[in-house]
Amino acid sequence: NGATSRESRYYLLSAALAPEQFNAAVRSHWGIENGLHWTLDVVMGEDNARNRKDNGPQNLALLRKTVLNLAKIEPSKGSMRGKLKRAGWDNQFLATMLAQFTNFQMR
Repeated sequence: NGATSRESRYYLLSAALAPEQFNAAVRSHWGIENGLHWTLDVVMGEDNARNRKDNGPQNLALLRKTVLNLAKIEPSKGSMRGKLKRAGWDNQFLATMLAQFTNFQMR
């Protein structure tokens, strides 16, 4: 296509930064943001969720994050998606994952 587009973004900072420092801070912020939501979207399909009414979106987001955290701390090897599929197929594995609630300690 060859068309050029331009976007503006505005940021509020509590510190005076050199342009290089500012660029690094912005990129770091988006790297963290993308890392947090990538798994929710790819593994749980969060971007395709169609719940829009009342507290449904917040409640389901909390459940998705809880499930992903349980899958993360589950010690067996394998992908997140694989662990979630296995939990859906194998009730014993699901019980093992859910039992982590009693073993989990806040850090």
